[in-house]
Amino acid sequence: MTHKKLFVPGPTEVREEILKAQAQWMIGHRSKEFGDLNHRCIEKTRQILKTKNYVFWWTASGTGLMEGAIRNVVRKKVLHTINGAFSDRWFKISQACGKEPGAVRVEWGKAVRPELVDAELAKGGYEAVTITQNETSTGVRAPIEELATMIREKYPDVLILVDAVSSLMGDWFDIDRLGLDVVVASSQKCVALPPGLAVAIVSPRAMEKCRTIPDRGYYFDYEAMLKRYEKDHQTPTTPAISLFWALDKELDYILAEGMEKRYQRHLEMAKFTREWAKKYFAVFPEPGYESVTLTTVTNTRGISVKDLNTALGERGMQISNGYGDLKEKTFRIAHMGDLTLNDMQEVTQAIVDILKL
Repeated sequence: MTHKKLFVPGPTEVREEILKAQAQWMIGHRSKEFGDLNHRCIEKTRQILKTKNYVFWWTASGTGLMEGAIRNVVRKKVLHTINGAFSDRWFKISQACGKEPGAVRVEWGKAVRPELVDAELAKGGYEAVTITQNETSTGVRAPIEELATMIREKYPDVLILVDAVSSLMGDWFDIDRLGLDVVVASSQKCVALPPGLAVAIVSPRAMEKCRTIPDRGYYFDYEAMLKRYEKDHQTPTTPAISLFWALDKELDYILAEGMEKRYQRHLEMAKFTREWAKKYFAVFPEPGYESVTLTTVTNTRGISVKDLNTALGERGMQISNGYGDLKEKTFRIAHMGDLTLNDMQEVTQAIVDILKL
């Protein structure tokens, strides 16, 4: 199969050495070897993210851990901040789990402001609020720092649940300082692995809340995960061992780069791609709230994004069409994971050449 360099917001490009790491000999998931492997991955993750919270890697998608967060720490009422497809998905997950979801909704491309959340939380009764830190469908970065600060100061008993699926280990926000209670992400975005693993970073108070929640499910039960980890560093159910080998190697790569440098590299790629988009098209998110890990471009020229991607494929590259109702109205160029500024220059120049801009 011909390799296409991926500039889509997941799965992102995976380096060959990480792909090969999955070919390690298989080991038993109840062996000391796997316990050691899982422990290494968890401790390296905590080191990279500078967190003292619990860290759990599941064999799952990010959506699975979004559901897990709802089932573990919400008894009834949860507020969802919604400005795109994936923040809306979390609302639908709460509905499907039999909770009582409220919503603060803004137009796609806009950011949810702290004052809107404040007005809704002031009505009372909410146990938690969900924030999509990076809305993959629109390329909007939530003002997570302002939102978390407001919630912590005015509603200290409300848990903060964060979807960082397309930003964790690319963008930077201080989980512990902001007092975030659950942060979820998956392996195929900024971590630059194949799909199949997802991570939850869980605060001590979220763990305590979990222990009071009945009917929190089986597979994503935080307490069950913690008990098994404390026993022998293993997981309650069978993990994707091959992906853990790859994760172990990739985390070493991230540690060697350093999270500060990794973040700066993402900022550099984001700035370049946005400036390019402004020159030839337009940027979809409102100014000041653009994603660090992907750029959603407004299709002001009315090009066929599908045809553009076909032509890019012939050059060994792939971008992403707009999501949902934004298909063909926008297109998305990811700058996440282990991509570099040279990669962004390559793909944007290819678009200029194909479209004869």
